[in-house]
Amino acid sequence: MKTSNDKLSTKTLNALFMLSLIVFFSLMGIQPASAHCDSFDGPALIDAAKALETNNVDLIKKWIRAEDEAVVVPLFHKTYSLKSGDVTVYEIVKTHFYETLVRLHREMEGASFTGLKPAGTTAHITVMSDKALESGDFKGLLAALNRHVNGQLTEKYEKVAALYSVKDRSVEEGRAYVAAYVDYTHAVEAVHDILEGGGNHNH
Repeated sequence: MKTSNDKLSTKTLNALFMLSLIVFFSLMGIQPASAHCDSFDGPALIDAAKALETNNVDLIKKWIRAEDEAVVVPLFHKTYSLKSGDVTVYEIVKTHFYETLVRLHREMEGASFTGLKPAGTTAHITVMSDKALESGDFKGLLAALNRHVNGQLTEKYEKVAALYSVKDRSVEEGRAYVAAYVDYTHAVEAVHDILEGGGNHNH
């Protein structure tokens, strides 16, 4: 039986995870919407490949809106029907099916589609997040994220702190300070905004 402390602990961990993940994306210049739904080692295309192997279109419906099934489902069945035919034709149609699925999924997220990405191009942190789901080791992922975020913020602080005492000595040193200051304060403000907004973010 879970106690109120257990529930609070889980809620706190979830909040910290969301905070760490979004701050990580912010610090590293990565947009969450472009994570890996368009790569061949991402979950959407893994499900698409599995669906074609097993003739189970239901595996891919979760990646699209209900209204988009009218486009994707017939295309899936057409693709599957060509598996035993000409290899070149099948590969062309399969690629079109994959592209259509991913494009509609990204439209659902409010993101643009820029083409399918090869396996291995997924950000390491996203691979880690998938592995955490598979293994159930959420705390390990959270610890890794926190170490990275803490390191990034500490580095930004130490850089601007070192320039603080010389910021008025010359224009060049002043500009170097301002650049470091903007980088540092924007990172801190990002943390504040995430907390104020309850961890929500737009793609």
